[in-house]
Amino acid sequence: MTPCAVVIGVGAVQGIGGAVCLRSAKAGLHVYVAGRTASKIEQVVAQIIKQGGQASAYVIDSTKPAEVTALFQHIADEQRVPELVVHNVGGNTPSRFLHTEASFYEHLWRTTFLAGALVGQEAVRRMLPQGHGTLIFTGASASLRGKPMFAAFAAGKASLRNFAQSLAREFAGQGLHVAHVVIDGAVDGDRINQLGFGVGRVVRTLIKGASGSLKPEAIAENYWHLHQQPIEAWTHELDLRPFKEKF
Repeated sequence: MTPCAVVIGVGAVQGIGGAVCLRSAKAGLHVYVAGRTASKIEQVVAQIIKQGGQASAYVIDSTKPAEVTALFQHIADEQRVPELVVHNVGGNTPSRFLHTEASFYEHLWRTTFLAGALVGQEAVRRMLPQGHGTLIFTGASASLRGKPMFAAFAAGKASLRNFAQSLAREFAGQGLHVAHVVIDGAVDGDRINQLGFGVGRVVRTLIKGASGSLKPEAIAENYWHLHQQPIEAWTHELDLRPFKEKF
């Protein structure tokens, strides 16, 4: 079985998921680029191939157990085994508490926590027989503290953080490195920059300045560093923020 990387929750090339895919491919791994939107993940694959790497696009709704299982079975059928799995699913949608319906809580719970649980289960199942592998969950400042308007998001992200801790404590002794990365700050990616036909980029620059946002490439480099850590010194939780970000 040939080792590979699996990144779930990939959107635009200029984003955390896209950057992690590119960094993993640069290191020589075949990358499974998984996300909801075919056109976006195909652009990531095209960029990887353009740079001399190997990748496959896979459309998935990671909140559905059958689809997550199918992805990992597809990888096994192609005679590959995950060496690195990154769960990067979940958007921080605000909502006024007194006007928030139960369906909104359920939706965010599915994307921020349930998807991570499903991906984690399949990743661990595939990695255990080989006795090594890295599983990284993308967190947020909401993983640590709740803020006004983000009760549903904070609940899901805090659950994912505790889930990651449970996996780390259960499987570290069997060779699996489970890490949780707190993204504390705005990301200089398409999600913000293309908001309002480019207004998002202008507002971000005015508020944060030229170097006041997290660069996706820098985040990806930190993810890759986690994957490369020797077993004698593993990081479980890493928080990343721009130098200007208050904390």
